Amino acid sequence: MKIMVSRLAYPSQGGYNQVDESIREKIALFRYGIIAPLLNEQVDREAYLAEQSAKKHEVPHYGERTYAAKTILEWLLLYRRQGFDGLKPARRSDRGQLRTLSSDQQDYVLALRKERLWMPVTVFYDQLIEQGEVFPKEVSYSTIHRFLKKQGLLGKETPKTPERKRFAHAKVNALWQTDASEGPRLRIGGKVVRTYLIAFIDDCSRLVPYAMFVPSEKFDGLRMVMKEALIRRGIPKMVYTDNGKIFRSQIMQFACASLGIQLLHTQAYDPQAKGKIERMFRTCKTRFYTLLKASPVSSLDELNERFWRWLEEDYHRKPHASLDGRMPLEVYLSQVDSIRTVDDPLALDSVFLKRAFRKVKHDATFSLENRLYEVPDIFAGQKVELRYDESGVHLYEDGKVVAQAVEVSFHDNAHVKRQRSSLSFKELHAKEGGDGV
Repeated sequence: MKIMVSRLAYPSQGGYNQVDESIREKIALFRYGIIAPLLNEQVDREAYLAEQSAKKHEVPHYGERTYAAKTILEWLLLYRRQGFDGLKPARRSDRGQLRTLSSDQQDYVLALRKERLWMPVTVFYDQLIEQGEVFPKEVSYSTIHRFLKKQGLLGKETPKTPERKRFAHAKVNALWQTDASEGPRLRIGGKVVRTYLIAFIDDCSRLVPYAMFVPSEKFDGLRMVMKEALIRRGIPKMVYTDNGKIFRSQIMQFACASLGIQLLHTQAYDPQAKGKIERMFRTCKTRFYTLLKASPVSSLDELNERFWRWLEEDYHRKPHASLDGRMPLEVYLSQVDSIRTVDDPLALDSVFLKRAFRKVKHDATFSLENRLYEVPDIFAGQKVELRYDESGVHLYEDGKVVAQAVEVSFHDNAHVKRQRSSLSFKELHAKEGGDGV
């Protein structure tokens, strides 16, 4: 069995520190969030730097920090030269634990706190510990307090509805909104199958870069839709979405940071903030779903084919009231020369890879999603960074592929010839320092 190994240098003998690498990536994402408005030239440079240098920032692992304008400009330069990996701090030898809430914990704490606004935060925190939802060594009271304060959930009052003002960007691909909505249910083979529509919409032109019905609300569907949207309609400066799990996943954050996209999220329990994508979903229900009642579809592929045809022939070519009677496609094409396009569509595959860390066993194997993989023997006993999708599993170091893992075939391994020593048992024992007896 052949295992592909890059000619790049192998990891150091000490291997990866799983916690350290996770922290480095979170810090890089924080730094990218600071420089993204400068990168996209959407703010006044001097005013923005003055504002950010005067603020206290809550930084993963480090807590509250302030940064000088010079430091922020250094991050900007590093990103332009080295990409996302340039924002990662140098590896540390300490093994301090990350004291923050995971995405799943944040969702749970927000939902639970909304039901218990009458409860003092100190009591609320104690209950989280008693129920085993958080551990005091990993998530401190101050972390919970700051998180709830940011969400406006400290007091007993119900959070106020935020003031809204209508807005629209003047430039195509300045901002895309995205979301998922429950689609029509299909009857296939005597069974009822649920569908979900994942879509992106350009804030300026109301054009839909890409949308697709998928069988589940998992990230794989979002990955397919976003890759097609980028290939077909270019790269936006910002993507605006809600706090759904797939939109807050680290894969989504890494992908946006790698492509120079600023990822923005609405406040919790505030779906109305994404008015344009919600309005597009309502249009689909009233103008497309009704067509399905008169002429039902029998498969997911047929549903998508009919939807894409309707999108291009009806939705994109229908005069829009918010566009002064112009068509979405007309507005988009009027600025097509200013769009930043994807140079290499195949490169997007690596951008959307899933990520994980594993400890390689002494037999050079590790398990991933209930499958057993093997790697070159030099990685045995080390912690490694993995990036993978349905096409394969790759080992990474410093943002570069160093090896490819292959799934273990017990049948093939049973027939692999092992090299045996030509020395007799006594000679081998004596060579290893034995007495030969």
